[in-house]
Amino acid sequence: MADISLSKAVRSNLLSLKGTADMMATTQNRLSTGNKVNSALDNPSSWFTAKGLTNRASDLGSLLDSMANGVKTLEAADNGLSSMTKTLESMQSTLRQARQDKSFQTASFSVNDSLTTGELSFSKGSVGNVARSVKLANEDLTAAALGMNAAVTGTDGTGEAAASSGTAAFTMAGPLHLVDDTISFDVTVDGGAAQTIDLNAAEITAAGLTGTSITTAEDLATVINNQLTGATVSFAGNALTVTSESTGSTSDVDIAIATQADGANTTADATLANLGLTAAVNGTAGDDLGTAGFASLTWPNEAISVNQDAKISFTATIDGEEQEIEITQDDVMKAGNNDSTIDSAAEFAAILGSKLEGVTVSASGNNINLVSDTFGTDSGVDLTLATVEGIAYTADELVQTINSDENLTGMIRASNDNGKLRIENQSTQALEVTGASAGKLTGAAIAESDIAGNSVRAGLADQFNELRDQLDKIADDASFNGINLLRGDKLSITFNETGTSSIDIQTENNETINSSNLGVATTLEAKDLDSDTNIDAELAKLKSALNEVRSQASSFGSNLSIVENRQDFTNAMINTLEDGAGNLTLADMNTEAANLLALQTRQSLSQNSLSLASQADQSILQLIR
Repeated sequence: MADISLSKAVRSNLLSLKGTADMMATTQNRLSTGNKVNSALDNPSSWFTAKGLTNRASDLGSLLDSMANGVKTLEAADNGLSSMTKTLESMQSTLRQARQDKSFQTASFSVNDSLTTGELSFSKGSVGNVARSVKLANEDLTAAALGMNAAVTGTDGTGEAAASSGTAAFTMAGPLHLVDDTISFDVTVDGGAAQTIDLNAAEITAAGLTGTSITTAEDLATVINNQLTGATVSFAGNALTVTSESTGSTSDVDIAIATQADGANTTADATLANLGLTAAVNGTAGDDLGTAGFASLTWPNEAISVNQDAKISFTATIDGEEQEIEITQDDVMKAGNNDSTIDSAAEFAAILGSKLEGVTVSASGNNINLVSDTFGTDSGVDLTLATVEGIAYTADELVQTINSDENLTGMIRASNDNGKLRIENQSTQALEVTGASAGKLTGAAIAESDIAGNSVRAGLADQFNELRDQLDKIADDASFNGINLLRGDKLSITFNETGTSSIDIQTENNETINSSNLGVATTLEAKDLDSDTNIDAELAKLKSALNEVRSQASSFGSNLSIVENRQDFTNAMINTLEDGAGNLTLADMNTEAANLLALQTRQSLSQNSLSLASQADQSILQLIR
């Protein structure tokens, strides 16, 4: 077929219509898809950039589900911890109620004043199966126990009467104005090492005097006494006497001049002559002393209790003079004891010494020695036991004995019930009392009484255990989507598409939060609430457990805040990425609609133009016809 030739005007109009049609097709495609870039062919740069942004937004969107599950898992754990906190607080309240409850059972027994022996024994209750006993009568207050079961005859002293100690004497001739001078001399006491005495300004000051002069015998004695040991310097007028502090033929005092050092400001009266020591002064030895009379007791090496109404009476003959002695509980207390018990030979010696006159009482081990204060053949000490009274303990004494017994402290408590002995059973278990029956103390081993236990505390122990069991059940039920953080499971949450940002959430030390790891797993028995001390110990454990639970709740709360923040951040990032991708690919619908209207107008005008151009060719057809 031969080529068809079109006129230039027709061809031009056809090309214009074709271009307009193509542009209309593109605009219509944008309006129908909403995108200005629908494939890489439209705009490779924008297409692939937008694709990368939308892919990342899609990846982040898939992570949001994991974060949402993580939030719910943390909320489940927090619910569990909140419930465990309330349970622990209820357990605390139960123990505090037990701590405050004092509804302990009691029994009162009349005291038998005629008892001379017997015991009151306690068992069961808080005491346990091994019975603890206290005496009902003062069985240890006997002559034999005091080591005085017979008359003690002392020994008369032997030898001559006491003589004076060794001495040395000298006379101060005049004042000593020393200034920078020093006068020294040696004193030998009882054959010991020579002691150098310095007289100078420094020693005057050391003795508490002022100035640099010694003007009186009294000041001289003061300075020497400040330096001398084993002897004492006294004065009468200007005469000074150095006396040994010991006695006997071996006691002696000798004085010998050592040196005289003259200072730069030598004074004429700082001389040996004014000191009265121009040569050695030989002392006088003392005579032998006689032996004092003495008596000796033997302590039984055990404590002796003295009743309130007890009396220890005996006669002491000291150097021929009789003294009637009576020792009571008040005397024992006045001797420095905090109770009415004589615990050692030293304590008994102190009591005797406070009562006797003319004798010195001392203790050496278990021996108590009484030595006359005089010497010679006429001195002597004799003791004759008279009476030991006071056997049965009073109610007050029994109260003191029971309450001071370490084996019964916190288990039972005694008090005076109008003259009767009241026993309080500080236990949730029944207490067995032996040695009492029918409301009276008998001391008989076959007599028994029971005192019921505290039922209130026993019931609170059961409540405590029920609450404790709930701790583990709550921990087991605090799971979400198969993950239970309270059982030590690990929750891993990824925050970005590359996996480089994530968080692992788990309990501290990866441990299960339960009664065992919280330190409150022990099942309480009723007897565990007998003692306030035990209750305080359990309260301390609960406080520690509460602190641990609250600390873990705080940690999970911090983790929850992190995850929720990342949720908000991820949502914002997805919006940013999608907006960025849309900016690259989305069409402006208003612009595209205006473009389509303009293209339709252009198309209509082009069609009219083509019609006008083709009219010329139609004119030729008319000529042919």
